[in-house]
Amino acid sequence: MMKVVTSLTLSQVSEATDTSQACSEVLICGKSTGITIEGKILEAAIQVDDHRYLLFVTDGVIFEELLTVLLFDTYQGVLDKIVIGDAYTTGHVENLEVFPHSVSFHFIGDNTWIIKVLASPTIKLPFTDPQGTTRPLGLKKYLDITRSPFKNNISNASSPKS
Repeated sequence: MMKVVTSLTLSQVSEATDTSQACSEVLICGKSTGITIEGKILEAAIQVDDHRYLLFVTDGVIFEELLTVLLFDTYQGVLDKIVIGDAYTTGHVENLEVFPHSVSFHFIGDNTWIIKVLASPTIKLPFTDPQGTTRPLGLKKYLDITRSPFKNNISNASSPKS
């Protein structure tokens, strides 16, 4: 059962530069894991199982904030990575809801993002993720991501205009 945890934190290792993101070490209960990830601010950490966590990380860059979502394994490091955002856009992680195998949240625009943690890795097909997301090159994925409009915007759009 997935749940939000506060025992996982980040310790910044390096600042962002013109060509790279800030880097931080992942700490669990204040103890070093020896694993460094890209990002500076831990927006949320969700425990998936005994050794895997879903991390929501930003760089704290005003007017151009990207959200990096990582599936982190305490034994293997980062298993999967999804970046949400684009140049000159900004957002905040809001309305985070945790379900047994997925999470939903709002970030940038009038969208609800849903990330599902897969039971086992699957083949990663190109061009199947929603617009506004990027992933590193690779053959497999552990996370599925979808985007849909806020429900209240759908009802407003379908209501007759006077």
